[in-house]
Amino acid sequence: MTQKAPSLFDWNIVGPAIGDSFKKLDPRLMIKNPVMFVTMVGAVLTTAGILTSGGSKVCIDNIPATNATTTQKLLDAGAILLGKLQTHEFAHGGPSFDLPWPPARNPWNLAHFTGGSSSGSGAALAAGLTPAALGSDTGGSIRGPASHCGITGFMPTYGLVSRAGVIPNSFTFDHCGPMARSAEDCAMLLQVIAGYDPRDGGSTEQAIPDYRAALKNASVKGLKIGVLRHYWEEDLPAHDDLRAAMEGAINTFKRMGATLEDCRARPMLDGLDVKVIIAESEMFSIQQKDLLARPGDYGRDFLGRVLPACVFQASDYVQALREHRRYIADMQPLLQKYDLLLTAGFGPAPRFEDYRVTNFWRKSNAFTPSNSARTPALVLCGGLSKAGLPLGLQLITRPYNDAQVLASGHAYQQATDWHTRRPPLQPGAAAPAVDVSVFEPKPDVDAKTRGIVETLAQRAGLKLNERQMAMLLENAPAALEMANRIRKPRDRMDEPSSTFRFGK
Repeated sequence: MTQKAPSLFDWNIVGPAIGDSFKKLDPRLMIKNPVMFVTMVGAVLTTAGILTSGGSKVCIDNIPATNATTTQKLLDAGAILLGKLQTHEFAHGGPSFDLPWPPARNPWNLAHFTGGSSSGSGAALAAGLTPAALGSDTGGSIRGPASHCGITGFMPTYGLVSRAGVIPNSFTFDHCGPMARSAEDCAMLLQVIAGYDPRDGGSTEQAIPDYRAALKNASVKGLKIGVLRHYWEEDLPAHDDLRAAMEGAINTFKRMGATLEDCRARPMLDGLDVKVIIAESEMFSIQQKDLLARPGDYGRDFLGRVLPACVFQASDYVQALREHRRYIADMQPLLQKYDLLLTAGFGPAPRFEDYRVTNFWRKSNAFTPSNSARTPALVLCGGLSKAGLPLGLQLITRPYNDAQVLASGHAYQQATDWHTRRPPLQPGAAAPAVDVSVFEPKPDVDAKTRGIVETLAQRAGLKLNERQMAMLLENAPAALEMANRIRKPRDRMDEPSSTFRFGK
């Protein structure tokens, strides 16, 4: 066990990281108001009077009149807003070099990807530019940067944190949540931003526990932890360094007194189909006006993800919602049997040139299952690769068990020192050049498929130039395969996940 990691409120650590002005604040404020902190928010969380672009040219002049609920809660708690952070376009897409602002770089190696979409939050925390940040998570957008940048990120229970005032990605899957250097700091952030908000149709009324108090004497002793080994060994085979890190994490939890055993959930691909058909259909609808009028104002990666949604039919969307309900139900036995589920995060961050938008359509990722199953999930650093890049692990739990998963993450971080490691920053280091030519679309479709896709695009009202059509054709075959997989036999009485009731 190593020295305890610095908290948000360690003046000797965070002061030099953000400037002398922070050190001039009256430390007594910390005693009077224990949630006082400095923070940054992402480019999809609205800030009154401050540009909220969503990382897109489409919203390059969007100056909101009001704050997002989360932004306002932070300010009301005494937070000092340092600034806004870069996101992938509309908290979607990947690292596009054709947007008004360049992609965030990974502080551990500037030639490498940060993970998305809360890319600026992950990079700023890892670099020590801020001790706290907020992110959004629709398919791993908090947890991906946490994993690739070696920090801590938490996607809370759906509905626990308001999304009001956040530029929407997917109404069904969007979350807001805390990002920091430790589970303890995430708990303090969550304490501020959690709570019912009538402005958010997905917000839920529930008692808010004392998350930080739950960390006192935190222990995993006696907990039963299910290990979703097949996620990183079969469904999406992981990098050898990540496999080794996961074995190390398993041994650490055993030494800490937890009981671990392998278990299985539905294949990751099932969750991908559910999430992508629903989320991309919703994103296409949200952006429809501008997609039809000005597709050229979007970045290459965003278009490569959202345009293929034009091949989904209304029946595909409804069938995906029905499968979503079944997916959630199928996860319940595991969530009741185990206190926590343990699985891998991301392996070493890839170089920018190795990133491909086609992987979004062809491969699941370690985080999508929790979005599809509506399970809160915490990502921690579990090691470093041989090349010195962070390796992530993930703790998953049942809804409304946020306090326990944060406490368990805190216990793990008291027994290890991975979250205290910092990248070797070099002042004045130049950002390595990136060969952007590798991102050009390379469609490989037969004439029949091309005809189907072009017809569906025309029916959707899309007016695409040759390059934009290539972006669509590159990924449309995978979207069509996804739609075919979701068209499975169902009972006529099967309800969608969007079914709701009034009252209690």
